[in-house]
Amino acid sequence: MLPIVRIFAVLFAVICVVTGAAAQDNQRSAKNMSLIPRPEHPRPDFLRKDWQNLNGQWQFAIDTQKSGLQKGWHTGVDFPMQINVPFCPESKLSGIGHTDFLEAVWYRRSFTVDPALRGKRLLLHFGAVDYDCRVWVNGKQVARHRGGFTPFYADITGVVKADGENELVVYSEDDERSFVQPLGKQSSNLKSAGCHYTRTTGIWQTVWLEAVGNSRIANITVWPDAANGKACVAIDVDKPYTKLGVVVEAMVNGKAVASAKLAQAGAGNNVILDIPNPKLWQVGKPFLYDLRVKLVEGSTVIDEVESYFGLRDVRIEGDRILINGKSVFQRLILDQGFWPDGIFTAPSDDELRADIERSMACGFNGARLHQKIFEPRTLYWADKLGYLLWGEFPDWGVSVRHHAQARENHRREWIDAVMRDRSHPSIVAWVPLNEAHSSADRYEPTFFVEIYNLTKQLDPTRPVCDTSGYTHVKTDIWDLHDYDQNVETFAARYKKFADNPSTETLARNDPNHEPPYEGQPMIVSEYGGAWWNPTQKEDNAWGYGDRPADEKAFLDRFKGLADVLIDNPHIAGLCYTQLTDVEQEVNGLYTYDRKPKFPPELFKKVLDRKAAIED
Repeated sequence: MLPIVRIFAVLFAVICVVTGAAAQDNQRSAKNMSLIPRPEHPRPDFLRKDWQNLNGQWQFAIDTQKSGLQKGWHTGVDFPMQINVPFCPESKLSGIGHTDFLEAVWYRRSFTVDPALRGKRLLLHFGAVDYDCRVWVNGKQVARHRGGFTPFYADITGVVKADGENELVVYSEDDERSFVQPLGKQSSNLKSAGCHYTRTTGIWQTVWLEAVGNSRIANITVWPDAANGKACVAIDVDKPYTKLGVVVEAMVNGKAVASAKLAQAGAGNNVILDIPNPKLWQVGKPFLYDLRVKLVEGSTVIDEVESYFGLRDVRIEGDRILINGKSVFQRLILDQGFWPDGIFTAPSDDELRADIERSMACGFNGARLHQKIFEPRTLYWADKLGYLLWGEFPDWGVSVRHHAQARENHRREWIDAVMRDRSHPSIVAWVPLNEAHSSADRYEPTFFVEIYNLTKQLDPTRPVCDTSGYTHVKTDIWDLHDYDQNVETFAARYKKFADNPSTETLARNDPNHEPPYEGQPMIVSEYGGAWWNPTQKEDNAWGYGDRPADEKAFLDRFKGLADVLIDNPHIAGLCYTQLTDVEQEVNGLYTYDRKPKFPPELFKKVLDRKAAIED
């Protein structure tokens, strides 16, 4: 038997080694986390503390013959390239930079489950993968998802090794020339041209693991009632059971200001929070309540999700859009959501916020999120900064007139988008289509009515603009696109409408195919777009109309066009094209690499004054 002193000495030595190793592991973990691209949690509106980011270096392969499935690439095969996830292979930040068509691509990596996630159900999440995606873990297929802009997940509890190496393989097919796949502004031609830009294929948002209980919170929707100081919180629960309850708390600075409890949780649950001394979410003056939702069995927490909400309402009265009962002129800017080094994916979370701040510095109070379903952190920053958003769908590329599959693909992904984003206070309108002219293959009136009605069923609290610009069929907002660069003719077009708004005086994009104007709010939702790139030399650069002769001419045009809309008592808003240049389209107020072309305060001075329609 060892002397007692020697035993303590050995134990002390072991403890030192173990704690030293643990400290080194913690240091390595912190260092690795700092090296992970886009390390922030991708869903601030639905956050669990136990999660693991899987961004970073993955193996990558281009499947030129689309034969990888038959060759068994779904497991045990090393791929020849390295890619930096979550950046698409077309981008510089991915390390690939391949901008030709990529009809099929493969990803592979190994991972070990972080200790904090072990012993629970494990969900594998993808923010977005473009377009038709399949996922394998340790050789077992766990997911298939069609849709390039919306999230999906797989429960991998039954196939993952909790304390060993795991293989994760992703396969994505992407056909931009199919006419049934939503593209947005991705080019279906080889080269970027006009207002169609570099494509995105495969993974372009964060991939992460999340630990949950056997019963879990599947979804949270907050329906605010600003006028009455209440919030209805709808909670969907996966696998409820008899002893399971729900606890909901609204928090300010870490302290609960309102709470509610259900003794028995069901699959669908609704609780009403009465908010004392309610503070409203307002444009430029946002107030957000933190939200905590728990599933409990007695005093044991089975699952917990953190979120937030804002108390605000949006409604239409006559030709005005009211936010919290006040007419707000919407000073919007067109935001394409493209980046020179990341394409669809911002290089950092800071840059997502900075784009909103760039817009606000110019005097805009919101944006059309144009032809793209933006990542949730864009919406989060809009919520935090009090910035209005139109949530839109990337319908370009889907021939809904000719293909039933196109209509189904549009409908399915639009449902996912609205369901994901309908709790964000910043979103004040939905736009399922854009510029679907009666002569185009995206024009199908019965589908427009269907998608309008579907949107209202998913979210009855916000107005819907059926197809921005043209050709309207059934719409809460009457908008039009007008790129006339001549201030005098632009003003003349809206003068009669200012004096007597009616079907006869309303400027229209497609008057022969649209229903009568019924007095809806009218917004010129695309205008401006003046060509300005005096320091750039791209051969295929373009903008709308003639280039202004000099800086003064540009600024005079900007002010003249804006004044026409701001001073019209029956125009509810404007949307200037656009925030930044995008590749060859050089009509932004900022360059593609986010340099201001003019001092932003010059635009802010024009836009800041009270509009005729405002209270």
